[in-house]
Amino acid sequence: MLGNRPRSPTDGPAAGEKPGLFGFDKPTPPKPAAAQAASAVIDATDESFMVEVIEASQQQPVIVDFWAPWCGPCRQLTPALEKAVLATKGAVKLVKVNIDENPRIAQQLRVQSIPTVYAFDNGQPVDGFQGALPESQVKAFIDRLAGPAAPSDVDALLEMAKESLSVHDMGGAAQAYAGVLQMEPDNLPAIAGLARCYLNGGDVERAREVADMAPVDAKDPDLASVRAALALAAGANAETAPFEQRLAANADDHEARFELAKILAGQGDFQRAADELLTIIGKDLTWNEDAARKQLLIVFEAAGPMSDVAKAGRRKLSSLLFA
Repeated sequence: MLGNRPRSPTDGPAAGEKPGLFGFDKPTPPKPAAAQAASAVIDATDESFMVEVIEASQQQPVIVDFWAPWCGPCRQLTPALEKAVLATKGAVKLVKVNIDENPRIAQQLRVQSIPTVYAFDNGQPVDGFQGALPESQVKAFIDRLAGPAAPSDVDALLEMAKESLSVHDMGGAAQAYAGVLQMEPDNLPAIAGLARCYLNGGDVERAREVADMAPVDAKDPDLASVRAALALAAGANAETAPFEQRLAANADDHEARFELAKILAGQGDFQRAADELLTIIGKDLTWNEDAARKQLLIVFEAAGPMSDVAKAGRRKLSSLLFA
């Protein structure tokens, strides 16, 4: 543990601890958010306007916000501008000009009221508006200047992780998910994905540690799925043979079939677990106060709501319930 925070798999191994299941190096820390904001949103003066706006707009679109401390609508507009510009992740720059301290540029551009916003591209004003607009219109204005968004590093890593999982490359997927968490420690899909990697690799303890990095009330289908799988994993080490022998002697031994299904689910064999539970339901819909159906729903969640196990299993369950 590091303080009160669960030790992240992106942290190196603790003293005396062996490397984790996947043994990847710690990714390079991302640029701090404060530094990103400082470079995307700046103040300019009459003297720096040429460099910060005209020359800078040769490299990227630059938004110029003409404002003053006494202007009420400016206090509404400027935060919306900053939020929308930061969301472009460097595609657009915001330059703020206080007209009380820097009147010359405002006069040259014939700014008659504030707030006034100009957009510069390739050294020329290309768009603009006056007054405080709703946040949605501010975002649309800046998005037009930013152009189509390029995939972020986070999106690229999540896609890489997904592709690695599809070919059962758990090490590659874990490395990509860890890279996302180094940039966004609260990214729920990455937390769920990395926990799944450890779970699929048999490291239940580390999988649970990763899943616990997310808030208890976090809403994410992948996280819900991996948490359900972790709940099922409690009985994974039990032997299936005794229950299989009981079923061989009596195919209607629902308790044995139920216990067998729990072990199979804990081992990650969701298809066989679902089949055994559906067999119980097919023979006795309400056995043991609906225990088989309740357990089956947990198996579906653990397998993933869009998995073949869940989709085919739900169809079969419906046919049994409404036959």
